[in-house]
Amino acid sequence: MEILKIHPSAQTDLDVLLRQKVPAFVGSDVSNSKIRRLIVAGKVSVNGRQIRVPSFSVRAGAVVCVSVDKEKLFYEKQPDDIAFELTEKDVLFEDDNIIVVNKPSFFPVEAGFVGSRDNLHAAVVRYLHGKNPSLRNPPYAGIMHRLDRETSGAVLFTKTRSVNAPCHDMFENHTVEKKYMAVCQLPAGKADSYYPGKTFSVEFPMGRISPSGQCAKWGRVSSSSGGLYSKTDFTVVRLSQIGGMKVILIEAELFTGRTHQIRVHLSSSGLPILGDVLYGGKPYERIMLHAFSLSFPHPVTKNTVKVECPFPDLFISI
Repeated sequence: MEILKIHPSAQTDLDVLLRQKVPAFVGSDVSNSKIRRLIVAGKVSVNGRQIRVPSFSVRAGAVVCVSVDKEKLFYEKQPDDIAFELTEKDVLFEDDNIIVVNKPSFFPVEAGFVGSRDNLHAAVVRYLHGKNPSLRNPPYAGIMHRLDRETSGAVLFTKTRSVNAPCHDMFENHTVEKKYMAVCQLPAGKADSYYPGKTFSVEFPMGRISPSGQCAKWGRVSSSSGGLYSKTDFTVVRLSQIGGMKVILIEAELFTGRTHQIRVHLSSSGLPILGDVLYGGKPYERIMLHAFSLSFPHPVTKNTVKVECPFPDLFISI
């Protein structure tokens, strides 16, 4: 372990400072994600105080110390997912037909192209099998909808194929009420424009805007060019601060389910989600988006089921 000491001559964000100084110290280029992980892992102190926020503002003349383990710095875990096992405390609702669980951040809903990659679907199957280990084959779990890898919150799976069609229909026909909470950067000089209770809507046709082979990115695309209608209603919950940065907590209610919809709609409104670098947000410990509520007609009883998902620690103090 080696220690890099930095004495900035001007005020700057911590991650920006490290991107300028760390590569020369280790003698190699260092990606932005590695710089971010270095900070989030607690390897950086400012004036003797551990700082885990990449966007922390460092004043001129401060003493910044970075603990660098070169071997670990250049080791890449692919993909960089957390290890996760579903337990009873993560189950938000369950009966004979469906199960709703709390997905953590940095854990994909399904394996995708990397067949050996652990995922929430596999964790649900393991959980159900553990409850009934006498089964000769793993139990069934059907994927009805998805959350982005860094987004946390409520995800519904079916437990019997007989309810797949009604569950698919309720997501397709938007009879499921989905609510999210997002932490967004407050634009400079716009504090008076956002206040608790303020509501606004965003709607426009969406489609993929990134070239094939690059990181998938969505945005405004005309209907004539294949864009699909999207709509989200937003409500400002409160204004707050993180490390001296002004942020707002916003509730989002989806009326359509396009890929990256909330992220795109907030970014297009000048309110990028904290941590959502792809859409203009400042780097942070994670993308600050959480699916906190699902309300839907039960596929068998037709009674309304409402599930609320606990907020992760990073959201509680905001």
